Amino acid sequence: QVQLVESGGGLVQAGGSLRLSCAASGTMFRINAMGWYRQAPGKQRELVASITSGGRTNYVEAMEGRFTISRDNAKNTLYLQMNSLKPEDTAVYYCNADINRWPPSLGGGRYEYWGQGTQVTVSS
Repeated sequence: QVQLVESGGGLVQAGGSLRLSCAASGTMFRINAMGWYRQAPGKQRELVASITSGGRTNYVEAMEGRFTISRDNAKNTLYLQMNSLKPEDTAVYYCNADINRWPPSLGGGRYEYWGQGTQVTVSS
């Protein structure tokens, strides 16, 4: 089984910063792309940023320059540094990962996984 566990959410004032972490554990051969998504009350889940296994990043325009996504492949951990937070950033933030559970010789077992989410609340 594979688990993604997020941490680092909380309550912060506008203009403040938070750093989210997402640790992947379980039987894994390779973690491919990873990403952060968020879902505000009454809204659909949306992409925040993504990063390939080689470190190439992609950001939604509204977050570019304020948020930084990174990963530590040795620790199987994904990060999101969020600066200059705004009340409209308030949402549950979810970690997402595309994972091969086994090597190609054993069938690959490529699946998409989600974490349970961590609440980020930005007060004005």
